Amino acid sequence: MTTGLTDRERAKADRQAALLREAARLFAERGFSGVSLEDLGTAVGVTGPAVYRHFPNKQALLGAILVGVSRTLLDGGGAVVAAGRTCDDTLDALIAFHVDFALSSTDVIRVQDRELASLSDADRRTVRRLQREYLELWVVVLDGLRHALPAAALRVRAHACFGLINSTPYSLRAARDGVGDAQLRSILTAMARASLMA
Repeated sequence: MTTGLTDRERAKADRQAALLREAARLFAERGFSGVSLEDLGTAVGVTGPAVYRHFPNKQALLGAILVGVSRTLLDGGGAVVAAGRTCDDTLDALIAFHVDFALSSTDVIRVQDRELASLSDADRRTVRRLQREYLELWVVVLDGLRHALPAAALRVRAHACFGLINSTPYSLRAARDGVGDAQLRSILTAMARASLMA
């Protein structure tokens, strides 16, 4: 619960959070261009024009989703690295963090994959910068374990690992038909670790 806010401010923050969540779901299902402001408003129980009270346009809403998730990854990854574990334990914690993200953010991952070009230039640059900074957290940790490899090769490994884990939204429904959450998490974690250390 948000503290220090008036009831009105809290209601506005809750509505904005609902808009971000429902926009991610709708953009993932229909694509950015296939969703109208009316669709977004209906999803959270307001009229389409009421969306303008929270975001100046649909592109700004997309930007808030993708810039927000990129910041969340960087902040979360930074907290993992700052915890002062060994490189080996830090890598395991980074993998667990990213697997948790992928399993809980399937809509956002699909939107990121398909709609990056729909962002404003400024938001696209911000997303790319945040993603590079997140990648470099992994490179520093990998360098502690694989210091004989050049940084470029470590970046390739980290990108491949992200691709493996982030493929989850495309296989999740099928996988969950016969695989429980704990087993799915275990499979992804083991495969990610193997891809990084192969």
